[in-house]
Amino acid sequence: MPTSSPPTVRRVVFVDGVRTPFGRARKDGLYAHTRADDLAVKTVRELLRRHPQLPPERVDDVALAATTQQGDQGLTLGRTVAMLSGLPPTVPGFAIDRMCAGAMTAVTTTAAAIGVGAQDVTIAGGVEHMGHHPMGFDADPNPRFMAERLVAADALNMGVTAENLHDRFPALTRERADAYGVASQEKYAAALAAGRIDPDLVPVALRDPEHGWGLATADEPPRPGTTVEAIAGLPTPFRPGGRVTAGTSAPLTDGAASCLLAAEDVAEELGLPVRMRMVSFAYAGVEPEVMGLGPVPATEKALARAGLTIDDIGLIEINEAFAVQVLSFLDAFGIADDDPRVNPYGGAIAVGHPLASSGVRLMTQLARQFEERPKVRYGLTTMCVGLGQGGTVVWENPHFTEDAR
Repeated sequence: MPTSSPPTVRRVVFVDGVRTPFGRARKDGLYAHTRADDLAVKTVRELLRRHPQLPPERVDDVALAATTQQGDQGLTLGRTVAMLSGLPPTVPGFAIDRMCAGAMTAVTTTAAAIGVGAQDVTIAGGVEHMGHHPMGFDADPNPRFMAERLVAADALNMGVTAENLHDRFPALTRERADAYGVASQEKYAAALAAGRIDPDLVPVALRDPEHGWGLATADEPPRPGTTVEAIAGLPTPFRPGGRVTAGTSAPLTDGAASCLLAAEDVAEELGLPVRMRMVSFAYAGVEPEVMGLGPVPATEKALARAGLTIDDIGLIEINEAFAVQVLSFLDAFGIADDDPRVNPYGGAIAVGHPLASSGVRLMTQLARQFEERPKVRYGLTTMCVGLGQGGTVVWENPHFTEDAR
């Protein structure tokens, strides 16, 4: 009988990423009357429009994440979005869930398939319409979590887990968190003014029963002009006398993001651009009651697998679920609060965090920053995940040159 040899691991590249403008998750928000799956469809169609050299039938799989997989976020999102996007019926798809790291997991899962030669080209992303599906809505946690003390009673409330980080690390003061929240708004406003946000957005047609048709072209959550003085007196909704406020938390958000991945040799064959190369990735678990620490062990694992240290990383895109969560990561790696490597375009405190979609937003922004900074060879995208997890992906800049150093 013929013997088979193990497949050769192939380089996986990030070809492109796009997202919708993000909207506030409320009854009068940007997408109050727009379906979640339609938001995801817009991103997939935009990827295909931007890359006409890619034959649609060459897409091997579509992985779409959502944290609450019901209603207009249910019905095996990857497959339904693929069909609604006009991909051939031969293109399969699936749904995936790792809460906030859903899109990140869609990327790493399909990238692994590409790496071992099972697939050549994939689309991965996520969507979250928190206005239609509030976080945890209709969930039914197993009573054993509490009865057997598997987790702390407050571990399922993300805001409380942020307060727990303040408790555990006294150096993570409210003053530092407030300053970080304001800086996120300032950096986002500067990036927007410099034209660094709009190229990654796909406009979305809107229809409001009262106001008629419209077009979403810009993010709704940012609050330009926010000052430390303005947020110093904000209430602490997760604990009386606490330290976490709306000024240091990502707002509830609606939006979608998707990206195109390929084997590097296939990208070359099809004439697709290479914006990033995947180096390594890792996920890790921590105590659910300090969920925000998840990026620390995930990053340590991903760096070790890549043979790198944090000093080799020239750009860091970290999801800002809460300012204190970012600060705990920075302190763990000895990084200053205002280190220019960290979230140069601002982060989720300003732009919003539509849960399962945010991982691809981080990647898309890192890809743009790589193009701007050929002196940087490595960057990473990282985020905390509900129920005590973290995820990190290390990327290499294809524009890096020794001469640029």
